[in-house]
Amino acid sequence: MIPIMDNHMHLQLKGQNVEAARKFQKAGGTHLIISHMPYDEFPAAVEKNFKRTFERTLKIAEMVRKETDLQVFVTLGPYPVELLALAENLSLEEGVEIMKRGMDLAAEYVRDGEAVAIGEIGRPHFPVSKEIWDASNEILLYAMEVAKEVPCPVVLHTESATPEVWKNLAEMADRAGLARDKVVKHYSPPAVLPEENLGLFPSVLSSRRNIRDALSKGTRFFMETDYIDEPSRPNVVMPPDTVPKRTMGLIQNGEMTEEQAWKIHKENFEAVYGIELDF
Repeated sequence: MIPIMDNHMHLQLKGQNVEAARKFQKAGGTHLIISHMPYDEFPAAVEKNFKRTFERTLKIAEMVRKETDLQVFVTLGPYPVELLALAENLSLEEGVEIMKRGMDLAAEYVRDGEAVAIGEIGRPHFPVSKEIWDASNEILLYAMEVAKEVPCPVVLHTESATPEVWKNLAEMADRAGLARDKVVKHYSPPAVLPEENLGLFPSVLSSRRNIRDALSKGTRFFMETDYIDEPSRPNVVMPPDTVPKRTMGLIQNGEMTEEQAWKIHKENFEAVYGIELDF
């Protein structure tokens, strides 16, 4: 038996939640990071804080722990696109302050051991006004500064990871004083080489092509599905059992060794998140 970690999965009460986690475990999964997401029940522009929505993610994680044998971790943070609704319904200035307070609250959960990172945070993945873009970068820099003080990693949602984006994010981490290897780029392409990721840590979307390309360059990456557990869009972005199926298939085909799997799924997590896995 080998450890198999999905580094980035969302679960919702209105979705499969525990059943999705069971599918992951049945396929061979052993460890899971549940990443916070916005919930329709608690819109940030109405709540004006993130406490209830963070508590929802923690509740789902506890449900999975009780109903499966998985070791479950949580990342918490204000989803970057929420700034748009905050700016529209309140003001951009108030929205920025609410988002920053959300980063502070997420950090408290990390300090208390209920979360392992601040995430997914970042900036919109689609074109926005210069005002929203500048405000998003201000919030992101603030989050990196908070993470540096905790200390903990940040898990980033951004636009597509071009060389310019890697460079910009690396420079931002440097300004914040946050070690580059504590910046996890969620939904990453197989940018495994140092000259590609500039020291940031890629969490690679686990298509066959992506993982094969990543393995051709090394083992310094995570595997993720970014499963969103949305009933209207089943199995988007990838089905919850993808990472264990992909890992076991590559091992059986001789394209991944068990030693490589241990590195990707266990040792990388322990190095970045600073937590030893039970295995």
